[in-house]
Amino acid sequence: MIEKFYLKTLGCQMNFSDSQRITSFLEKNLGLKKENLIKDSDLVIFNTCGVRQSAENRMFGQVHNIRKKHPEIKIIITGCLSKRKDVITKISPKVDLFVSIQDFFLLNKKDFEKLEKANQNNKQFKKNGSKKINCHYFSIDPEYRDKDSIFVPIMTGCNNFCSYCVVPYARGREVSRNPGQIIDEIRKAFYYNCQKVTLLGQNVNSYKFKDFDFPKLLDKLAKKFPKIKFDFLTSHPKDFSDELIKVIYENKNISKSIHLPVQSGSDKILKAMNRPYTKKHYLNLIEKIKAKIPKVKFSTDIIIGFPGETQKDFNRTVKVFKKVKFYQAFLNKYSPRPGTKAFKLGDPVDWSQKKQREKILKNLINQSKN
Repeated sequence: MIEKFYLKTLGCQMNFSDSQRITSFLEKNLGLKKENLIKDSDLVIFNTCGVRQSAENRMFGQVHNIRKKHPEIKIIITGCLSKRKDVITKISPKVDLFVSIQDFFLLNKKDFEKLEKANQNNKQFKKNGSKKINCHYFSIDPEYRDKDSIFVPIMTGCNNFCSYCVVPYARGREVSRNPGQIIDEIRKAFYYNCQKVTLLGQNVNSYKFKDFDFPKLLDKLAKKFPKIKFDFLTSHPKDFSDELIKVIYENKNISKSIHLPVQSGSDKILKAMNRPYTKKHYLNLIEKIKAKIPKVKFSTDIIIGFPGETQKDFNRTVKVFKKVKFYQAFLNKYSPRPGTKAFKLGDPVDWSQKKQREKILKNLINQSKN
């Protein structure tokens, strides 16, 4: 009988936010108890991310070890990798159920009773007939580990289809959350003395719910909860509007540290990535924000060694780093993601070159901090 579960989260802040709701759902709706050790559990759930090969490899390794050491424990895969056909084929013999994040919150006690039976014929759980993600699970109160600083998802999915990214395939198209529901969640957190709220979305500043766009939502939240510090992740340069800049400037409780992924400083590579802006557009946006918010700081995301990236292309990224002086950067060495358009391009940039380029960018970040 399944009574205790262990939850392992691999990936980004959105995955961690989803896991907080998974925990609450399993405890309050299905009466299961969360354990801190795999060996004490009847069920292990992997909330997976398919953005990086390293996270994928960790999941494969951990599933193998559990099946070897604890063959009696049931294993569920959810998140980005739960829908990948190659992943399902590779580890299906070792996994009891694959369920997308869209459908996880539709599981019930009967489904768990079926899970207890060995050798299930159908290991893929499907109840959501629409390709559009269900947002009903946002109404589930999350189980926060740290009530002082919380993540609040305001939307999910993505419409951008960057050529390297699995998110639109794994999570579906953009769906924005009702602003009233967002306010209620923050109000509950404030009751427990929450100090900081980070608003989450794969493309957070494309949020749109009826007449509420992201600047309007952010402004309303900042004014309604003046004692809470607000931050947001992740922005797309094409959607960073003048109105959003104005809202950040006018509200003291909105963070002046902005995460603005550039991914590459080369227009050629940006085009291949299906990122609809140029280096000039990005740098002009940076200057526009600096002119309005003088004390602003920027962090970014970079993909190193995207197919076709030459030394000249990389040097253009270096110039962006020197110009902007990022205080932080998430440096991701490119790995092909099955199902994406870029997967067909292979992985022609040598790993040693990627590591060398990564080292150069890390040094620039360290110089900016000094």
